[in-house]
Amino acid sequence: MESLRDKYEVVIGLEVHAQLKTKSKIFAPDGTEFGKEPNSETSPITLGMPGVLPVLNKEVVNMGILTGLALNCEIPERCKFDRKQYFYPDLPKGYQISQYDEPICVNGHIDIKGKRIGITRAHLEEDAGKLVHAGAAGLAGSSYSLVDLNRAGTPLLEIVSEPDMRSSEEARMYMEELRNIVRYIGVCDGNLEEGSMRCDANISIMPKGSKVFGTRAEIKNVNSFSALQRAIEYEIDRQIEIVEEGGEVVQETRLWDDNARETKSMRGKEDAHDYRYFPEPDLMPLQISREWVQEIKDRMPELPEAKRQRYMSLGLSEYDASVIVEQMGLALFFDEVLKLGATPKIAVNFIMGEIAAYLKEEHIEITDTKLTPENLVELISLIEKNTISNNIGKQIIVDMMKTGEKASSIVEKRGLSQITDENAIKEVVQKVVDANPQQVAAYKGGKVQLLGFFVGQVMKETKGRANPKAVNDLLKEILG
Repeated sequence: MESLRDKYEVVIGLEVHAQLKTKSKIFAPDGTEFGKEPNSETSPITLGMPGVLPVLNKEVVNMGILTGLALNCEIPERCKFDRKQYFYPDLPKGYQISQYDEPICVNGHIDIKGKRIGITRAHLEEDAGKLVHAGAAGLAGSSYSLVDLNRAGTPLLEIVSEPDMRSSEEARMYMEELRNIVRYIGVCDGNLEEGSMRCDANISIMPKGSKVFGTRAEIKNVNSFSALQRAIEYEIDRQIEIVEEGGEVVQETRLWDDNARETKSMRGKEDAHDYRYFPEPDLMPLQISREWVQEIKDRMPELPEAKRQRYMSLGLSEYDASVIVEQMGLALFFDEVLKLGATPKIAVNFIMGEIAAYLKEEHIEITDTKLTPENLVELISLIEKNTISNNIGKQIIVDMMKTGEKASSIVEKRGLSQITDENAIKEVVQKVVDANPQQVAAYKGGKVQLLGFFVGQVMKETKGRANPKAVNDLLKEILG
């Protein structure tokens, strides 16, 4: 299949649904909190009762404008809502209020590793409910389904990319950056597992050098970055196999089965005319003044790419900067540490080293620990003043995360302050040299890398408290 892939170019576009973090729904006063008792967050509006009217939530519009600006979109002076007709058990009204030909955001882009991915549009709409399939029915699947309408009416912003991606890796990076952006601007928590961010991938293939796109298949509701990449890879191979055998790819909607690692046909893919859009008669078109847009623009926080570039200007590698930005809690913590005047390189070494390792091991965020920016800054200050060694700092940072205790308090309690007295260090160095005659002979015979062995032994004897520079200097002097 690898050799066959060389004959084709892959074309990928993503439709990402971001659930907006409002307290109430887009057209109703019901709450939007995840995990509540099924059907407890509903109202006559959500249930589509006769005679009810939608009332637009202004905060939804604010978040839509903010996201559009973060995605380099134009915000038209006018947008409107439309009825999108389809009949699912989890859509009580029998239609969805969405935006069709006049969306809130148009013509944007995101830059990924130097490549620009266009964004066609971003439009506001209401979410549908959720079907829960249950009961034992052998190999046939569930024997009955229940509907939970808590999610119905939750505000969504659907972000539609141009078909500019040419690999599953590019699609994954685009999705990850989009998630970073909506999280940093505070409009969506980006939790793929809970469904607050969902992705549909449109994939087609065409012969290399062709300008005509092939027939696309859409993969619905992929709920993790790795699953997105796997689903695209599978779909590429599936479509190549069909074409190579003389068949034709059909336009359809498919589901990704992550256990079976394959896509499965769900239904024929609808086009816009299948939904019979028409302007929503119960909502007036929305006029968005330039003053409104500017007011929102003025409160735009620092975006992920700008943060990455700032970190790199402080001397961080591109990798370190990207990893920190990817974990928003760590980035915000790091920013507080920088504001307090810490040396960036030492701070990032702790954050990328012992702190990140502890967080990964415990499956927690930095905000779940008791470490404060002030306490980390104090620890760094103790190292820079040679009160303690860097190794001692690494030993006590986990205790600081667990207990919230200050570094100075731990150092004093355990007697960990650095030994800087040269005579005291010299005694230990001489003791180590005298105890290892074979290594001394080997060192003098040219195995200079053994210096590290002697440093380690001195540090072991002093429990990591000896000043490293003094240890190195004295060893070189005594070993000759």
